[in-house]
Amino acid sequence: MNTPPAFIVAIPARYGSTRLPGKPLLPLAGEAMILHVARRAQQAGAAQVVVATDDARIADALAGLPLTVCLTRADHASGSDRLAECAAQLGWADDTIVVNLQGDEPLAPPAGIRAVAQALAESAAPMATLVTPLGGIEELFSPHCVKVVCDGSGHALYFSRAPLPWARDALAASRHVLPAGVPFLRHIGIYAYRAGFLRRFAALPRTPLEAAESLEQLRALEHGHRIAVRLAPEVFPAGVDTPEDLARVDALLRSAAP
Repeated sequence: MNTPPAFIVAIPARYGSTRLPGKPLLPLAGEAMILHVARRAQQAGAAQVVVATDDARIADALAGLPLTVCLTRADHASGSDRLAECAAQLGWADDTIVVNLQGDEPLAPPAGIRAVAQALAESAAPMATLVTPLGGIEELFSPHCVKVVCDGSGHALYFSRAPLPWARDALAASRHVLPAGVPFLRHIGIYAYRAGFLRRFAALPRTPLEAAESLEQLRALEHGHRIAVRLAPEVFPAGVDTPEDLARVDALLRSAAP
C-alpha cells in the first residue's frame, strides 16, 4: 500500500446509549474505553485526533492528553452529524481527509484506520469505508452485523442489517452454513470523507431507509452519493455494543497487557 495522505481521525463519543449508558467511559483493562480508541487513532499516524462529544464527563476523562476535545450538541442523529459540527467549529478546510472512528472501537487496528484514508484518497467517491468477509452463518442472520453488497467497481449498492445478499436456492436447502461462492461482506463502521462533503452530508435530510435500518451511510446512497468500499487489510475486531462485548474486549486487552 502507498503511504497514506495526511488525515484527521475524529471520534464521535455520545454519552447516552440505550444498551450501555455512559459507554465511552466504561472501564476496559483499567481505563475508560474512549482512551483506548484515541490511542489507536494516534498509533495510526493521524495528523490530529479529535474527540467530538456531548458530555463534559468525557471531556474531563481526556484532559491532558495530546488530542482535541470538541463539545457538540446532544441532539445529533448520527456520528457523522456530530463530526460535521466539529468540522465547523475547528474550521477544517474542505479537502481535509477526516476518518470517522467510532467511539466504541477500542480494538481498531491502526492499519485499518490508515487504509480507509488511503481508499478515499484513491477514489473519486466522496466517502469510503471498509469491509471484511462474513465470519459465519450467525453473522448473516444477526441484525447487529451490518452487511453490504457492492457493484463491480467497488462501490456500495446497499447496506442492511438483514441477510444480504439472499442466496435463494442455497439457503432454501440449508441455513446452517454460509453458501459457497457468494460475496458475503460484513461492514466495518469506519468512514473517511473530505470535510467539505461531511458538512454537505450533515445538511442532507434524513432518509426513510436510513431511519428504518438505523444506518447513517444509507443517507448518502439515497441522495445519490457513492461510497467506495475496500477490504480491510487485517482483522478488524467487533466493537462494543453489549455487556458481553464489554467483557470480551476487557479480557482481550488484559491478556495483551505487558
